[in-house]
Order: sequence, then structure tokens, then C-alpha cells
Amino acid sequence: MNNFTFSKYLSLIIILSIVFSGCSLKRYNIKRSIVKNNFNKVDQLKRFLNNMNSDERKKWYIKTYSDFAIQQMKKYKIPASIILAQGLVESGAGASTLALKSNNHFGIKCHQNWRGKKVYHDDDEKGECFRKYKNPIESYKDHSEFLTTRGRYSFLFRYSIRDYVKWAKGLRKAGYATDPKYADKLIKIIEEYKLWKFDGSKNSLEKKSKEKSKKRQKNNTNYYTVKKGDTLYSISKKYSVTIEELKKLNKLKSNEIKIGQKLKI
Repeated sequence: MNNFTFSKYLSLIIILSIVFSGCSLKRYNIKRSIVKNNFNKVDQLKRFLNNMNSDERKKWYIKTYSDFAIQQMKKYKIPASIILAQGLVESGAGASTLALKSNNHFGIKCHQNWRGKKVYHDDDEKGECFRKYKNPIESYKDHSEFLTTRGRYSFLFRYSIRDYVKWAKGLRKAGYATDPKYADKLIKIIEEYKLWKFDGSKNSLEKKSKEKSKKRQKNNTNYYTVKKGDTLYSISKKYSVTIEELKKLNKLKSNEIKIGQKLKI
């Protein structure tokens, strides 16, 4: 990949994304000249992305970069879902000015130890220094190195590679972004586009959480065993519930109960 020139790299990305997404050139209103070897201008990529709606652009981004995210996960133990979600949020699915002109997909600023190319962009303050890369893949690699070499992120690597919720909240806690809703944005996009599957998970943590909650509720259900002389009325008074609630909870059609019968309370 490093041997590709920028123009060839962009050409390949566009061709592959169109082929694998099943979308024709006509659908995105992209001229044939764009996929020729002279595809080397930022504004052409910008037009390509602008011809998609937000959902299409995000799906294109995921198809284009998911393999690279998985590679980084295997090498650095960062969840692929988190890498993709950060890329989507920070780069506007590849359509932000910083991503288009500087190939910076993760909003990483220069900091003192950066020796590469720089670009100045308004963010929290005016004219802040951001890193500039040869291509997006270099940005993906640098993002992984950035998280693994800075002490403030070290606690993240104690979390499971499949726990994107803890990773998202941890990134916010460590100060990766100033947006107080940053973690929520990452989690939302991971669950909306099922990015957790790139971590090797079969279900989202949200679904697992609901299943655990239902199981706890089931295990915590109290039962009462009917004794001689009991009636629904006496049991309802004993546990401060109505007769109708008892009948509904136990799917009873009448007020009749039997000795030894177990009732949910």
C-alpha cells in the first residue's frame, strides 16, 4: 500500500467502493473520467462523497476502511469498532476538510513530538496545528501508535477488546475529545451500523445488557406456595397487591387456586 501514489490510492478506493457496494457510477452521478489515472484532486473526491447522502457515505467509509481497522486491532489490541467509529465521527465519514486535504481521519493534533508535515485548522481554538499524512492509512497507523504510546490511554488496554462501551467512555475520560457527548456518539454509531461485528462479537452490548436484565428479573421473581385456607384475597393482602394483578401475573382465568400451587408475587 505504501508504494501507491496518492492518485493511484484514491482511484483504487473509489473503484473498490463502487464495486463492493453494488452502486453504479450512474447512481452517484460520477463521471468516468474520475476513475481514470488522472484522479488526483481533492475536489474530485469531495464531489464523489457529496453525491452520497449521510447514510451512504458512512456505509462507504465502513466498507473502505474496515479491513484496515481490523488489522490495527490485531496488531495493537484496539477494538476495530472503536477505530471505525472514531474515524467516522472525527472525519465526517471521510468528508471533513481535515480528512480531504490532510488525510487526517482522527483529528490528531501535532503535539511537541510530531516531526511530520503539518496543517493549521480551526478547532477548539483558531489556527491549531494538526498532523498531515500521505494517505488515510498512515493516519490509521498513527492513531494506533498515538493511543498505545501515550500514558493517559494506558488504562484502556485493561478493557476487553469487545467492550466498546468502556473504550468509548474511557477515551472521553482520558480527554481524547472535549465534546461531553463524545462517548455517546461513538456508542451510537457502533450500534447503529453494527460495528461490533468487526471486534468478533455476535451481538451488541446493548442487546447483551437487555438479556442479562431480563434474566435477573426472572431470577428475582418471588413465588408463594399456596397453603390450606389461602385465597387470592388473603394472599393479595399479605403482599400488598391487587387480586387482578395476581391473576394477570399468573395468567389465572378465575379466583380458584389449589394447595401447593406456586404463584408469582
